[in-house]
Amino acid sequence: MKTDILIVGSGCSGLYAVLNLPEELDIMLITKSDFESSDSFLAQGGMCTLKDPSDYDSFFEDTLKAGHYENDQKSVEIMIKSSPDVVKDLVKYGVSFTRDENGDFVYTREGAHAHHRILFHEDITGKEITSHLLDAVKKLKNVRMYEYTTLLDILCDGSKCRGGIIRWSDGREEQIEADYVILATGGIGGTYKHSTNFKHLTGDGVEIARRHNIELKNLDYVQIHPTTLYSDNEEERSFLISESVRGEGARLYDKNMNRFVDELLPRDLLTQEIYKQMEKDGTDFVWEDLRTIPHDELINHFPNIIEHCSQAGYDVFHECIPIVPAQHYFMGGIMVNHNSKTSMDHLYAVGETACNGVHGKNRLASNSLLESLVFAKRAAKEIADERR
Repeated sequence: MKTDILIVGSGCSGLYAVLNLPEELDIMLITKSDFESSDSFLAQGGMCTLKDPSDYDSFFEDTLKAGHYENDQKSVEIMIKSSPDVVKDLVKYGVSFTRDENGDFVYTREGAHAHHRILFHEDITGKEITSHLLDAVKKLKNVRMYEYTTLLDILCDGSKCRGGIIRWSDGREEQIEADYVILATGGIGGTYKHSTNFKHLTGDGVEIARRHNIELKNLDYVQIHPTTLYSDNEEERSFLISESVRGEGARLYDKNMNRFVDELLPRDLLTQEIYKQMEKDGTDFVWEDLRTIPHDELINHFPNIIEHCSQAGYDVFHECIPIVPAQHYFMGGIMVNHNSKTSMDHLYAVGETACNGVHGKNRLASNSLLESLVFAKRAAKEIADERR
């Protein structure tokens, strides 16, 4: 089988790459599970944006500070300056970010952000964005889409990628010849006992790249999210309690119901403090109190979290919930340049499987959706330019 572009992964980066490629190209998109089972669908808090030029320096500094100043500063500049155009695109595709009574965007704030700059849709922002991108891709006549189809390896001709070997849903294996391959295979959470990620996300793209001596970067930079709902069932995917909950006023308490930390610390620092407190208390979790959030704000902003906690037996309006850190995000991955190209010709990587250095050692909250979209678009534009 032949195609112009083979895209592996149906999260927001893979879908947005499709939407930014010329419609005269034949595109094949495969995904390991079903189209909705990407971590992009799980993103709760929101998506950062440069809401006005005066916030640029602060946004830039917050991103670098969270990343321990190990960030690629050019990547950070590109991400921030590209954000308004990405927002315009998403609105064009029907994404409904929360607005006030005047029709203006409402912005929330999360840990390590100096200002409110995060767009959101309730507490299911990732689902809102990715579902609309998926709907747009499904309407394209030049795109063939396949669920439950796994990339086993890439095909190479010297230093040039020329396709991939896939396993269809029925178990058959087949070589796919492609002029370009875009890896959008997601993170590594499936390799962890406790993770907010889907279990099938096991770092496939990184492993395939490693086999072919494609350059990798910062493989030890793994983010642990400080607040997931504690559960005795270790087989369950950890349910994220969004950072924006703390941004809107939620508090953390030890076993004696004493506040022990600044809730808006960067994720890695807050995680360390929670682990210290758990060890000190001899407990498996600490408490998070959402009752400090104004009642209407809690209902309107976090309905999904309220519902999930209720199903788990917790009434967030009348009691604290137990929370524990869990693996959440991978800052390392396949090393790419500012247009998402890997060290192999005709092979690109976007989203969580890629590492352009934008996040440094630790990702700032709500930069993941933005980064995935910005650099997926740049990959698509470079491929389109090369084919002209």
